[in-house]
Amino acid sequence: MRPPLALVLAALLLARVHAADHPAAVTWRLDQTAQVGGQTTIVLGAPGVVTGPLGQAVHFNGASDGLFVPVNPLAGWSQFTVEILFQPEEGGLEAQRFVHIQDPAWRVMIETRLDGKGGWWLDTFLGNNTKGQPLIDAKRVHPTGRWYWVALRYDGQHMIHFVNGEKELEADAVFGPMTAGQISLGVRQNKVYWFKGSIGEVRFHPTALAPAELQRVDAK
Repeated sequence: MRPPLALVLAALLLARVHAADHPAAVTWRLDQTAQVGGQTTIVLGAPGVVTGPLGQAVHFNGASDGLFVPVNPLAGWSQFTVEILFQPEEGGLEAQRFVHIQDPAWRVMIETRLDGKGGWWLDTFLGNNTKGQPLIDAKRVHPTGRWYWVALRYDGQHMIHFVNGEKELEADAVFGPMTAGQISLGVRQNKVYWFKGSIGEVRFHPTALAPAELQRVDAK
């Protein structure tokens, strides 16, 4: 026996409301430079395509290569997780911004620091031009020349960053929600602090993922 048409229509309406209240995650595979996430990019320098753990990735030379993507998947989200598959290389600047998300009021910075001895550590930031919260610890060093998944999670009150699914640092933070904006990859948006290395994938989740849900690259 078929359900009444009114029940079917009500179910479809509830499904649409549920989808609107729960936006989908967004995945960007960096397998070319002309487009990222279906968006036409502004290309700085001559970033190239290389092979990464999940297929192709984009390589940045640490001096003049960058991509600008004219969209902000985090717009309107009260909580989020950003995951990046990347490989930092030796020989780059001491401070490098490899993902920069910006709207008129807020910015998300995901960065590396290099020690010049084959090591790097993660530096993340949530805030605006007058107030912000960084997470950085020079004792949490990882080898350059390897692939990693790093993640920045914000639950509406608290930020945590991870390397290969392992929590490193956390702090309370006041942030967003963000509005429409843009994202730069491989460089800060004012075209300084260039990144040397490769980025294979960026994922934007509209929830604060549990550690067990985060991506990892197994150590070899």
